[in-house]
Amino acid sequence: MSGDVRARPHVVVVGDVVLDRDVEGRVDRLCPDAPAPVLDVTHVRESPGGAGLTALLVAQDARVTLVAPLADDAAGRALRERLAHDVDVLALPHAGATRRKVRVRSAAHSLVRIDDGGPGTPGAVPVDAVRRVLADADVVLVSDYGAGVTRDDDLRALLADAAAAGPVVWDPHPRGGPPVPGVTLVTPNVGEARGSLRDDPTGADGPPDDLARRLREVWQARAVAVTVSADGAFVAAGGDAQYVPAPAVTGGDPCGAGDRFAGSAALALAAGALPVEAVARGVADASDWVAAGGAEAYRRHDGRPAARTAPRAATDVRRPQARGDGPATGVTCENAQADALPALAARLRRDGRSLVATGGCFDIVHAGHVATLQAARRLGDALVVLMNSDASVRRLKGAGRPVVTAADRARVLEALDCVDAVVVFDEDDPRAALDRLRPDVWAKGGDYGGAPLPEAATVRAHGGRVVLLPYLDGRSTTSIIERSGVARATTPKETV
Repeated sequence: MSGDVRARPHVVVVGDVVLDRDVEGRVDRLCPDAPAPVLDVTHVRESPGGAGLTALLVAQDARVTLVAPLADDAAGRALRERLAHDVDVLALPHAGATRRKVRVRSAAHSLVRIDDGGPGTPGAVPVDAVRRVLADADVVLVSDYGAGVTRDDDLRALLADAAAAGPVVWDPHPRGGPPVPGVTLVTPNVGEARGSLRDDPTGADGPPDDLARRLREVWQARAVAVTVSADGAFVAAGGDAQYVPAPAVTGGDPCGAGDRFAGSAALALAAGALPVEAVARGVADASDWVAAGGAEAYRRHDGRPAARTAPRAATDVRRPQARGDGPATGVTCENAQADALPALAARLRRDGRSLVATGGCFDIVHAGHVATLQAARRLGDALVVLMNSDASVRRLKGAGRPVVTAADRARVLEALDCVDAVVVFDEDDPRAALDRLRPDVWAKGGDYGGAPLPEAATVRAHGGRVVLLPYLDGRSTTSIIERSGVARATTPKETV
């Protein structure tokens, strides 16, 4: 660790620890008595896994205390030794042998994984000692690996008290206990989310934003973020869910990405971020983690990041989303009346494709617009932009607006690969156009916050969903116009 430890946030990680053991070697021949490869071992490496890996990742940026059962055996002692340099450990009694995950690998490919030991259920918990550690935390991160920590009654009571007093992030596991009420942020992946709702009479096969909203109610959490692998996460924090897209990553290794995501979200909450902001940081850092090679690359560098990349804006989607299969229309529908919109929707929905719509004035298209459009396109197979006409913009924004006419605004939007069609409407809001288009998803920029969208009822009346999108701070048409006005006022006349 570097820097002033006292200035760092204190993160308490509570969870289940395993010992990861990588046995690496060369395979040049088969076993003579069976069709099995013979591995000539060249290297054996051991490192903390589970909540131990989570604690080490967070320790790069924080003071960390790990609260976890640790067995008094050779593997348990190896865990203590490898954690001691970076993490303070409050060891709980451990029932049974240390859980181990042994990966046998050759040429960067796993041949077999052997699990033994555990499950690691805690024995008698030192309640007073754990309470003191939790009370000193800037944020608590529950890293559940299903071995028993989150089912222990004493620990659950302590974690419930912690959730009532400060931020708690809960990274759940299918075999673990449910989050205690009042947790700040719960971070299931989509499979875990569906599993948690398998007994729900309304079914568990809904889209991730619906899962996040339902689980927020079931778990009585402040926010739930359902992660969807390389696509990012859907966050329910009251009102409509927000989609946080992940930057595009080519290749990489996703192992450990969930730990990186939860750890980064916890650090953001400790610094005062809102849950959606914390998720955005977690998504960006998890994408960097995958691109750098994941847990395998981390272990190969003796517990150091393979390549710590520069911080990236969570809404920065670097690669335009390609259009879905099937022909894109490239159509601008100047008249949003009559049969134009139903016909457009029918064309875009051919072969069962899903339709996404978003809207706005788009006067001077900037980076914030592009990020929003790219994120919207990732929610379905085709994207239609509902754009305010010149008269509509003038009524909404005042004299002097729009700066760019509707024809030119539409042409710029149509040039983006993520946009399939642009529709210009004359009303002050898109409800009439949405009533005819009937998209599967209506996506709006997250700058609306918790305010209800007037068009949401129209979208839902036709079976559609409303999803909020991240907003790229500091980018707005108004601020661009204001800055350009200052520039004109301060530029020498002969250069204007």
